[in-house]
Amino acid sequence: MSSRRSASARLAATGALTLAFGLALSGCSGGLAGSGDDGGSEDGPIKIGMLAPFSGQEAAFGDYMRFGAQLAIDEVNGDGGIDGRDLELVTEDDGCDPTAAVAAANKLVTAGVKGSVGGYCSGATLPTIPVFTDAQVPMVIPAANSNQLVGQGAFMINGTGAQQAEAAVEYIQSVGAARVAVIDDNTDYSVDLADSVEEQAEGFEIAKRESVNPDEKDFSANVNSVLGADPDFIVWSGYYQAGGLLVNQLRGAGYDGPILVGDGSVDAQLAAIAGDESIKNVVGTFTKTPDMLEGGDAWIADYEEVSGGAAPGPYSIQTYEAVKTMAEAFTEAGGTEFEAVTTALDELEGFPLLTGDLTFADDGSREGGGFVIVEPTGDGGAFVLKDDLQG
Repeated sequence: MSSRRSASARLAATGALTLAFGLALSGCSGGLAGSGDDGGSEDGPIKIGMLAPFSGQEAAFGDYMRFGAQLAIDEVNGDGGIDGRDLELVTEDDGCDPTAAVAAANKLVTAGVKGSVGGYCSGATLPTIPVFTDAQVPMVIPAANSNQLVGQGAFMINGTGAQQAEAAVEYIQSVGAARVAVIDDNTDYSVDLADSVEEQAEGFEIAKRESVNPDEKDFSANVNSVLGADPDFIVWSGYYQAGGLLVNQLRGAGYDGPILVGDGSVDAQLAAIAGDESIKNVVGTFTKTPDMLEGGDAWIADYEEVSGGAAPGPYSIQTYEAVKTMAEAFTEAGGTEFEAVTTALDELEGFPLLTGDLTFADDGSREGGGFVIVEPTGDGGAFVLKDDLQG
């Protein structure tokens, strides 16, 4: 087993973030569970908090994550909880906005959460790290995966941007592309992923690097700029709302070559926005989804029972696994004390999860990453496994 950094070393790593973001909004009221309840009484439930987008353009992911987390909590509680104490989920809306996320994180701290299992947009997740760590709340992040999150004191269920780029580059090489255009949407996550693809490019040329304004609807200038570089492969590293429009407009301008999208666009809504014809020859990088797993049908049925019939979506299973991981750390730590829980997370090795055994690297990232290549189906645009990159 590799040496692990101490919990205090992880906490010290957040110093620069603390100076930048601090606890400026610490006067905010409590979350769903009520203000001022420390959540840590010896006989009460152990509250764990989840920040996710329940409003704004990424709102669909909030429910995907919430139901995944609740399913895990129901299972943990059904097995006796943590030393006889139930887990209780407390959610707050971060809207994928950094300022709103800091305010929401402070609400969770005031509500007395003993662990954080949220984080979808990287730009909104990053400034919450010092809020939680200053309050001695350990973080297991299910979705956000910018390289900027690495080494800041949190633990990541999803692979990093660098690991995702590695999968993208491997696929680009496998199809023999020579001239690749990379397009981002100016968000932290998207730029980070695009930079990682560009840095790892080998065996092909980056013919064009382009950035779009995701709030616009007409990308014709960007499309003309990209196609003027004569690419035979295009990488889109942004989210699905702008991505669907961009894919449609690239096809309308005559580009019929392959397009690879990052995990922020791996959603059925990409096809709904782009159109069934435009989505042909589009693939994505993503970690495994329930339908790709042995026993996945049973997990989906359990999820739908919790969600009232709604199907799971991207990051449902990763948030489920974040809760399972936090619960395991509470169990190994014998409680919710920050240093003990962080040490327990550090020392997890080969912890069995549905998407594969989990070991955290010294910087809090997930060893291996676990990215595969997926493609949209003709039935509602949901993505399914295309290439596991195993040979």
